[in-house]
Amino acid sequence: MSNKLKIAVIFGGRSGEHEVSLMSAKAVLAALDPQKYDVVQIGITYQGAWLSGENVLEAFESKKLEKLEPFLFSPDPTKHAAHFTFDVVFPVLHGSYGEDGTMQGLLEMADVAYVGAGVVGSAVGMDKGIFKDVMIANDIPVVEGVLVLRSEIENDTNAVIEKIETLGYPVFVKPANMGSSVGVSKCDNRSSLYEGLLEAATYDRRVLIERGIIDVREIEISVLGNDNPEASVPGEVEPSREFYSYESKYIDGTSGLMIPAPISEAMTAKMREIAIQTYKVIDCAGMARVDFLLDKDNGKYYLNEVNTLPGFTSISMYPKLWEASGLPYPQLVDRLIEFALERKEDRDKTKRKFR
Repeated sequence: MSNKLKIAVIFGGRSGEHEVSLMSAKAVLAALDPQKYDVVQIGITYQGAWLSGENVLEAFESKKLEKLEPFLFSPDPTKHAAHFTFDVVFPVLHGSYGEDGTMQGLLEMADVAYVGAGVVGSAVGMDKGIFKDVMIANDIPVVEGVLVLRSEIENDTNAVIEKIETLGYPVFVKPANMGSSVGVSKCDNRSSLYEGLLEAATYDRRVLIERGIIDVREIEISVLGNDNPEASVPGEVEPSREFYSYESKYIDGTSGLMIPAPISEAMTAKMREIAIQTYKVIDCAGMARVDFLLDKDNGKYYLNEVNTLPGFTSISMYPKLWEASGLPYPQLVDRLIEFALERKEDRDKTKRKFR
Protein backbone atom coordinates (compact mmCIF):
# COMPACT_ATOMS: atom_id res chain seq x y z
CA MET A 1 0.00 0.00 0.00
CA SER A 2 1.40 3.39 -0.98
CA ASN A 3 2.28 5.77 1.83
CA LYS A 4 2.15 8.73 -0.53
CA LEU A 5 -0.40 11.47 0.18
CA LYS A 6 -3.20 11.74 -2.36
CA ILE A 7 -3.63 15.35 -3.45
CA ALA A 8 -6.52 16.74 -5.49
CA VAL A 9 -5.54 19.90 -7.36
CA ILE A 10 -8.60 21.89 -8.45
CA PHE A 11 -8.30 24.68 -11.01
CA GLY A 12 -10.21 26.71 -13.58
CA GLY A 13 -13.51 27.88 -12.18
CA ARG A 14 -16.40 30.23 -12.85
CA SER A 15 -14.38 33.41 -12.61
CA GLY A 16 -12.75 36.14 -14.65
CA GLU A 17 -9.51 34.73 -13.27
CA HIS A 18 -10.03 31.30 -14.87
CA GLU A 19 -6.99 31.64 -17.13
CA VAL A 20 -4.79 32.82 -14.26
CA SER A 21 -5.85 29.73 -12.32
CA LEU A 22 -4.61 27.50 -15.14
CA MET A 23 -1.23 29.22 -15.09
CA SER A 24 -0.96 28.86 -11.30
CA ALA A 25 -2.04 25.21 -11.44
CA LYS A 26 0.63 24.42 -14.00
CA ALA A 27 3.34 25.63 -11.64
CA VAL A 28 1.86 23.88 -8.59
CA LEU A 29 1.52 20.57 -10.43
CA ALA A 30 5.13 20.81 -11.60
CA ALA A 31 6.27 21.36 -8.00
CA LEU A 32 4.43 18.40 -6.44
CA ASP A 33 7.01 15.67 -5.91
CA PRO A 34 5.72 12.37 -7.43
CA GLN A 35 7.78 10.51 -4.84
CA LYS A 36 5.63 12.09 -2.10
CA TYR A 37 2.26 12.61 -3.71
CA ASP A 38 -0.32 10.90 -5.91
CA VAL A 39 -1.99 13.79 -7.72
CA VAL A 40 -5.46 13.94 -9.23
CA GLN A 41 -6.31 16.89 -11.46
CA ILE A 42 -9.82 18.34 -11.36
CA GLY A 43 -10.81 21.16 -13.69
CA ILE A 44 -13.88 23.36 -13.38
CA THR A 45 -15.19 24.93 -16.59
CA TYR A 46 -16.45 28.50 -17.00
CA GLN A 47 -19.95 27.02 -16.79
CA GLY A 48 -19.19 25.21 -13.52
CA ALA A 49 -18.80 21.62 -14.76
CA TRP A 50 -16.31 19.53 -12.75
CA LEU A 51 -14.13 17.32 -14.97
CA SER A 52 -11.32 14.83 -14.37
CA GLY A 53 -9.40 12.17 -16.28
CA GLU A 54 -6.08 12.14 -18.10
CA ASN A 55 -4.06 15.35 -18.61
CA VAL A 56 -6.84 17.60 -17.37
CA LEU A 57 -4.80 20.79 -17.30
CA GLU A 58 -3.54 20.22 -20.83
CA ALA A 59 -7.13 19.69 -21.98
CA PHE A 60 -8.26 22.93 -20.32
CA GLU A 61 -5.35 24.87 -21.81
CA SER A 62 -6.18 23.63 -25.31
CA LYS A 63 -9.94 23.90 -24.69
CA LYS A 64 -10.38 20.29 -25.83
CA LEU A 65 -12.47 18.78 -23.04
CA GLU A 66 -14.26 16.00 -24.95
CA LYS A 67 -12.24 13.13 -23.45
CA LEU A 68 -12.63 14.26 -19.84
CA GLU A 69 -15.20 12.73 -17.52
CA PRO A 70 -17.64 14.40 -15.11
CA PHE A 71 -16.45 14.47 -11.52
CA LEU A 72 -19.10 14.58 -8.78
CA PHE A 73 -17.90 16.16 -5.56
CA SER A 74 -20.49 15.57 -2.85
CA PRO A 75 -20.61 17.63 0.36
CA ASP A 76 -21.82 14.51 2.21
CA PRO A 77 -18.86 13.26 4.33
CA THR A 78 -20.56 9.93 5.04
CA LYS A 79 -20.35 8.84 1.41
CA HIS A 80 -17.28 6.88 0.38
CA ALA A 81 -16.88 8.12 -3.17
CA ALA A 82 -13.50 8.50 -4.82
CA HIS A 83 -12.90 12.06 -3.68
CA PHE A 84 -13.02 11.12 -0.02
CA THR A 85 -9.86 9.13 -0.44
CA PHE A 86 -8.01 12.42 -0.93
CA ASP A 87 -5.74 13.40 1.92
CA VAL A 88 -5.66 17.08 0.90
CA VAL A 89 -7.46 19.25 -1.64
CA PHE A 90 -5.34 22.03 -3.13
CA PRO A 91 -7.75 24.60 -4.61
CA VAL A 92 -5.73 26.63 -7.11
CA LEU A 93 -8.72 28.85 -7.80
CA HIS A 94 -8.68 32.64 -7.97
CA GLY A 95 -11.61 34.99 -7.73
CA SER A 96 -15.30 34.17 -7.34
CA TYR A 97 -16.40 30.59 -6.60
CA GLY A 98 -12.87 29.69 -5.53
CA GLU A 99 -11.24 32.33 -3.36
CA ASP A 100 -14.34 33.88 -1.83
CA GLY A 101 -15.36 31.21 0.69
CA THR A 102 -17.78 29.28 -1.51
CA MET A 103 -15.34 26.49 -2.37
CA GLN A 104 -14.09 26.51 1.20
CA GLY A 105 -17.65 26.02 2.46
CA LEU A 106 -18.07 23.00 0.20
CA LEU A 107 -14.79 21.50 1.42
CA GLU A 108 -15.74 22.15 5.06
CA MET A 109 -19.05 20.36 4.56
CA ALA A 110 -17.26 17.45 2.89
CA ASP A 111 -14.92 17.35 5.92
CA VAL A 112 -11.69 17.22 3.94
CA ALA A 113 -8.34 18.90 4.51
CA TYR A 114 -7.63 21.73 2.11
CA VAL A 115 -4.94 24.31 1.46
CA GLY A 116 -5.61 27.93 2.37
CA ALA A 117 -7.93 30.06 4.45
CA GLY A 118 -11.33 28.96 5.70
CA VAL A 119 -14.75 30.39 4.89
CA VAL A 120 -14.47 33.60 6.92
CA GLY A 121 -10.89 34.47 6.01
CA SER A 122 -11.55 33.79 2.33
CA ALA A 123 -14.80 35.78 2.20
CA VAL A 124 -13.51 38.82 4.09
CA GLY A 125 -10.23 38.81 2.21
CA MET A 126 -12.04 38.64 -1.11
CA ASP A 127 -14.60 41.41 -0.56
CA LYS A 128 -12.60 44.63 -0.77
CA GLY A 129 -15.38 46.71 0.79
CA ILE A 130 -15.88 44.56 3.88
CA PHE A 131 -12.12 44.04 4.16
CA LYS A 132 -11.58 47.81 4.24
CA ASP A 133 -14.16 48.20 7.04
CA VAL A 134 -12.48 45.46 9.07
CA MET A 135 -9.08 47.15 8.64
CA ILE A 136 -10.51 50.50 9.77
CA ALA A 137 -12.05 48.81 12.84
CA ASN A 138 -8.60 47.49 13.72
CA ASP A 139 -6.79 50.83 13.19
CA ILE A 140 -4.88 49.57 10.16
CA PRO A 141 -4.36 52.45 7.69
CA VAL A 142 -6.19 52.17 4.35
CA VAL A 143 -6.86 54.59 1.48
CA GLU A 144 -10.19 56.43 1.54
CA GLY A 145 -12.88 54.84 -0.58
CA VAL A 146 -16.52 54.70 -1.60
CA LEU A 147 -18.55 51.52 -2.12
CA VAL A 148 -21.45 51.56 -4.60
CA LEU A 149 -23.84 48.93 -5.92
CA ARG A 150 -24.37 47.94 -9.53
CA SER A 151 -28.03 48.93 -9.14
CA GLU A 152 -26.99 52.44 -8.06
CA ILE A 153 -24.79 52.78 -11.14
CA GLU A 154 -27.62 51.58 -13.37
CA ASN A 155 -30.31 53.76 -11.76
CA ASP A 156 -28.49 57.09 -11.27
CA THR A 157 -24.95 57.14 -12.60
CA ASN A 158 -24.61 60.92 -12.21
CA ALA A 159 -25.39 60.76 -8.48
CA VAL A 160 -22.82 57.98 -8.05
CA ILE A 161 -20.19 59.96 -9.93
CA GLU A 162 -20.85 63.09 -7.86
CA LYS A 163 -20.39 61.08 -4.66
CA ILE A 164 -17.15 59.60 -5.93
CA GLU A 165 -15.77 62.97 -7.04
CA THR A 166 -15.54 64.05 -3.38
CA LEU A 167 -12.43 61.84 -3.32
CA GLY A 168 -10.84 63.89 -6.12
CA TYR A 169 -9.10 62.54 -9.22
CA PRO A 170 -7.47 60.20 -10.00
CA VAL A 171 -9.45 57.30 -8.54
CA PHE A 172 -9.19 53.54 -8.92
CA VAL A 173 -12.39 51.64 -9.67
CA LYS A 174 -12.44 47.96 -8.71
CA PRO A 175 -14.97 45.12 -8.59
CA ALA A 176 -15.28 44.37 -4.86
CA ASN A 177 -14.94 40.61 -5.38
CA MET A 178 -12.27 40.12 -8.01
CA GLY A 179 -8.50 39.83 -8.07
CA SER A 180 -5.57 39.85 -10.50
CA SER A 181 -6.52 43.45 -11.42
CA VAL A 182 -9.46 42.12 -13.46
CA GLY A 183 -11.94 44.94 -14.14
CA VAL A 184 -9.75 47.57 -12.45
CA SER A 185 -9.48 51.04 -14.01
CA LYS A 186 -7.52 54.17 -13.20
CA CYS A 187 -9.80 57.12 -13.86
CA ASP A 188 -8.57 60.71 -14.29
CA ASN A 189 -11.82 62.43 -15.25
CA ARG A 190 -15.59 62.04 -15.34
CA SER A 191 -15.62 60.33 -18.73
CA SER A 192 -13.10 57.64 -17.76
CA LEU A 193 -14.85 57.22 -14.40
CA TYR A 194 -18.12 56.50 -16.18
CA GLU A 195 -16.43 53.85 -18.33
CA GLY A 196 -14.61 52.40 -15.34
CA LEU A 197 -17.82 52.02 -13.34
CA LEU A 198 -19.53 50.19 -16.19
CA GLU A 199 -16.52 47.90 -16.61
CA ALA A 200 -16.24 47.03 -12.90
CA ALA A 201 -20.01 46.46 -12.63
CA THR A 202 -19.81 43.71 -15.24
CA TYR A 203 -17.69 41.66 -12.83
CA ASP A 204 -19.52 42.28 -9.52
CA ARG A 205 -22.66 43.83 -8.05
CA ARG A 206 -20.47 45.78 -5.57
CA VAL A 207 -17.88 48.26 -6.80
CA LEU A 208 -15.16 49.91 -4.71
CA ILE A 209 -13.71 53.29 -5.70
CA GLU A 210 -10.55 54.48 -3.95
CA ARG A 211 -8.64 57.74 -3.94
CA GLY A 212 -5.63 57.39 -6.20
CA ILE A 213 -2.23 58.20 -4.75
CA ILE A 214 -0.34 60.13 -7.43
CA ASP A 215 3.17 58.82 -6.81
CA VAL A 216 3.11 55.43 -5.14
CA ARG A 217 5.28 52.39 -4.52
CA GLU A 218 3.66 48.93 -4.35
CA ILE A 219 5.10 46.71 -1.61
CA GLU A 220 4.02 43.08 -1.12
CA ILE A 221 4.68 40.59 1.67
CA SER A 222 3.92 36.86 1.69
CA VAL A 223 2.55 35.26 4.84
CA LEU A 224 2.63 31.55 5.62
CA GLY A 225 1.18 29.48 8.46
CA ASN A 226 -1.87 28.88 10.62
CA ASP A 227 -2.05 30.13 14.19
CA ASN A 228 1.58 31.29 14.24
CA PRO A 229 2.18 32.76 10.78
CA GLU A 230 5.49 34.03 9.42
CA ALA A 231 6.13 36.92 7.05
CA SER A 232 8.55 36.89 4.14
CA VAL A 233 10.92 39.63 3.08
CA PRO A 234 9.06 42.43 1.28
CA GLY A 235 9.07 42.83 -2.48
CA GLU A 236 8.37 45.85 -4.64
CA VAL A 237 6.48 45.90 -7.93
CA GLU A 238 7.63 48.26 -10.66
CA PRO A 239 4.62 48.39 -13.01
CA SER A 240 5.40 48.69 -16.71
CA ARG A 241 2.02 50.37 -17.17
CA GLU A 242 0.14 53.02 -15.18
CA PHE A 243 -0.58 50.43 -12.50
CA TYR A 244 0.01 46.72 -11.91
CA SER A 245 -2.59 45.60 -14.45
CA TYR A 246 -3.71 42.12 -15.48
CA GLU A 247 -1.63 42.41 -18.66
CA SER A 248 1.58 43.34 -16.84
CA LYS A 249 1.01 40.57 -14.29
CA TYR A 250 0.22 37.67 -16.61
CA ILE A 251 0.40 38.54 -20.30
CA ASP A 252 3.60 40.43 -21.08
CA GLY A 253 5.35 39.93 -17.74
CA THR A 254 7.10 43.27 -18.20
CA SER A 255 6.68 44.62 -14.69
CA GLY A 256 9.80 44.49 -12.58
CA LEU A 257 9.99 42.85 -9.16
CA MET A 258 12.59 44.04 -6.67
CA ILE A 259 13.24 41.45 -3.97
CA PRO A 260 13.90 42.44 -1.27
CA ALA A 261 12.24 45.82 -1.62
CA PRO A 262 14.61 48.76 -1.12
CA ILE A 263 12.92 50.15 1.98
CA SER A 264 14.30 50.89 5.43
CA GLU A 265 14.67 48.23 8.10
CA ALA A 266 12.15 50.10 10.25
CA MET A 267 9.56 50.18 7.45
CA THR A 268 10.23 46.52 6.63
CA ALA A 269 9.65 45.53 10.26
CA LYS A 270 6.46 47.59 10.49
CA MET A 271 4.98 46.22 7.27
CA ARG A 272 5.79 42.63 8.24
CA GLU A 273 4.13 43.24 11.61
CA ILE A 274 0.99 44.66 10.00
CA ALA A 275 0.93 41.85 7.42
CA ILE A 276 0.78 39.27 10.22
CA GLN A 277 -1.76 41.36 12.16
CA THR A 278 -3.99 41.56 9.07
CA TYR A 279 -3.64 37.82 8.49
CA LYS A 280 -4.77 37.07 12.04
CA VAL A 281 -7.55 39.67 12.11
CA ILE A 282 -9.44 38.03 9.24
CA ASP A 283 -8.56 34.49 10.42
CA CYS A 284 -6.39 33.50 7.48
CA ALA A 285 -4.72 30.10 7.29
CA GLY A 286 -2.14 28.48 5.07
CA MET A 287 -1.10 31.45 3.00
CA ALA A 288 -1.83 34.99 1.88
CA ARG A 289 -0.09 37.84 0.12
CA VAL A 290 -0.53 41.20 1.82
CA ASP A 291 -0.16 44.29 -0.38
CA PHE A 292 0.76 47.82 0.69
CA LEU A 293 0.86 51.23 -0.97
CA LEU A 294 3.71 53.55 0.01
CA ASP A 295 3.25 57.25 -0.80
CA LYS A 296 6.51 58.58 -2.22
CA ASP A 297 5.61 62.18 -1.33
CA ASN A 298 5.05 61.81 2.41
CA GLY A 299 6.26 58.31 3.28
CA LYS A 300 2.83 57.19 4.53
CA TYR A 301 1.88 53.56 3.99
CA TYR A 302 -1.56 52.05 3.48
CA LEU A 303 -2.72 48.46 3.49
CA ASN A 304 -4.16 47.84 0.03
CA GLU A 305 -5.51 44.29 0.06
CA VAL A 306 -4.91 40.68 1.03
CA ASN A 307 -4.96 37.76 -1.41
CA THR A 308 -5.82 34.51 0.35
CA LEU A 309 -5.09 32.41 -2.76
CA PRO A 310 -2.38 34.47 -4.45
CA GLY A 311 -1.01 33.78 -7.91
CA PHE A 312 1.37 30.83 -8.10
CA THR A 313 2.66 31.32 -11.65
CA SER A 314 6.35 31.28 -12.49
CA ILE A 315 6.43 35.09 -12.28
CA SER A 316 4.14 35.49 -9.23
CA MET A 317 5.34 37.45 -6.23
CA TYR A 318 4.12 35.05 -3.52
CA PRO A 319 6.49 32.14 -4.25
CA LYS A 320 9.30 34.48 -5.29
CA LEU A 321 9.22 36.22 -1.90
CA TRP A 322 9.46 32.91 -0.06
CA GLU A 323 12.28 31.76 -2.30
CA ALA A 324 14.13 34.96 -1.37
CA SER A 325 13.37 34.18 2.28
CA GLY A 326 15.01 30.75 1.99
CA LEU A 327 12.01 28.57 1.12
CA PRO A 328 12.12 27.24 -2.48
CA TYR A 329 8.90 26.59 -4.41
CA PRO A 330 8.70 22.77 -3.91
CA GLN A 331 9.28 23.10 -0.16
CA LEU A 332 6.70 25.90 -0.03
CA VAL A 333 4.10 23.58 -1.57
CA ASP A 334 5.06 20.89 0.98
CA ARG A 335 4.56 23.36 3.83
CA LEU A 336 1.14 24.39 2.53
CA ILE A 337 0.03 20.75 2.47
CA GLU A 338 1.35 20.27 6.02
CA PHE A 339 -0.60 23.33 7.19
CA ALA A 340 -3.76 21.98 5.52
CA LEU A 341 -3.45 18.73 7.47
CA GLU A 342 -2.71 20.66 10.68
CA ARG A 343 -5.78 22.82 10.19
CA LYS A 344 -7.96 19.75 9.60
CA GLU A 345 -6.60 18.12 12.76
CA ASP A 346 -7.51 21.26 14.68
CA ARG A 347 -11.02 21.34 13.14
CA ASP A 348 -11.56 17.74 14.19
CA LYS A 349 -11.19 18.77 17.85
CA THR A 350 -14.38 20.84 17.61
CA LYS A 351 -17.44 19.34 19.28
CA ARG A 352 -20.27 19.00 16.75
CA LYS A 353 -23.25 18.23 18.97
CA PHE A 354 -24.53 19.40 22.31
CA ARG A 355 -24.64 16.69 25.03
